[in-house]
Amino acid sequence: MQKPSLPKGTRDFGPVQMARRTYILDTIKETFQLFGYQQIETPAMENLSTLTGKYGDEGDQLLFKILNSGDFLKDVSSEDLEKGSGATLSKVSEKGLRYDLTVPFARYVVMNRNELTFPFKRYQIQPVWRADRPQKGRYREFYQCDADVVGTDSLVCEAEIVLMIRRVFDRLGLKDYSIKINNRKILTGIAEAIGEAGKEGPLCVAIDKLDKIGWEKVQEELIQRGFSQDSTVKLQPLVELGNDIFQKLETLKSFLKDSEVGQKGIAELEEVFEILSKMGENLDFVDFDVMLARGLSYYTGAIFEVKVHGVSIGSVSGGGRYDNLTGVFGLPGVSGVGFSFGVDRIYDVLDELKLFPAESQRGTQLLLVYFDASGKDYALSLLASLRKAGIKTEIYPDEAKIKKQLEFATKKEIPFVGICGDQEIKDQVLALKNLSTGEQEQLNLPEILKRLT
Repeated sequence: MQKPSLPKGTRDFGPVQMARRTYILDTIKETFQLFGYQQIETPAMENLSTLTGKYGDEGDQLLFKILNSGDFLKDVSSEDLEKGSGATLSKVSEKGLRYDLTVPFARYVVMNRNELTFPFKRYQIQPVWRADRPQKGRYREFYQCDADVVGTDSLVCEAEIVLMIRRVFDRLGLKDYSIKINNRKILTGIAEAIGEAGKEGPLCVAIDKLDKIGWEKVQEELIQRGFSQDSTVKLQPLVELGNDIFQKLETLKSFLKDSEVGQKGIAELEEVFEILSKMGENLDFVDFDVMLARGLSYYTGAIFEVKVHGVSIGSVSGGGRYDNLTGVFGLPGVSGVGFSFGVDRIYDVLDELKLFPAESQRGTQLLLVYFDASGKDYALSLLASLRKAGIKTEIYPDEAKIKKQLEFATKKEIPFVGICGDQEIKDQVLALKNLSTGEQEQLNLPEILKRLT
């Protein structure tokens, strides 16, 4: 008999895990709704033509492709096979699993533009798939929680992203983290300033790995990507900047003095900070990271990445502004900005830091148990009233010894049992027993409702 298994990078979630995940998702949803975002969903699969070319070369390699149904090789010739996967792919696969929620959202906006009210604020909580190498905190199937605004250039949206992240983390009990922020225009300016104008794409791909592989390895990759040794030397001072946000901005203004686009990126960042100040907010947890790049190629303005300190997990949130993502679908000039919470990584962080509150796992509050058929009938008659009052109540389904029923309650960590015996039936009460203290008392239905609600 074949032993059951899961594909690598995927997981099952039991009741405890689902209760904890629901706690995270409810916290995020409540914040999104507070800031005026509306929920949508898109299909798990998209046409490959929708997905490819939006995530950079490395991203395209991580797309899960879906084989055409039926004889998927029927249109493939021996000449195609000799030419390799590039010539074969379009003939065997027309669809793929979504890599993120932003590109499907852009497609959705274009297809529904006549029904939407702009600026349009949406949030979306669904799984995505990436053919990545599985490791701790990195999965092939995982949930994203996206919030995006399209149809406005206002930097108020960037400021509110900072506020939403801080609100969610505060409610999850996270107190030591950094909201790293940069601007792609600054990175374009840096490429110009080091004498590598037009190479901001490969520059971003390389320096995006700085935290993972270190500066020496990033230098090697830059040289492999065609950057001169002199340009990497010019870049090094930016890797070694201090922590003060405004000092870094002043240093960068000097470094990018001859780059118009770089100066514009600095001005946009300063405006975001000014908006936060006008809102009465501070820059707590905000870190201006000159080397933050974000690997996705569609970002054009502000970019974000959030890391929790003191844990073994990587970034738990990220995003940025994209000025023309909808343009590739026939709707140019629609600017957007958004970010995503990585639910699975946030789960691992809260688990590692032991921050899940006990109530996030609370299930059944009361189990009705009985000795015989008449006791079962009495328990059945009480269920509707208990549940109507909002008390999570179960009845043990099988007629079994009372010991077995109590063991069931203990294993499920149900805090109370309501014992239905002959005397309880006669007096129209329940023997309510607290399984953690052993205390037991006879209570009528109104008293039970008062005690457990």
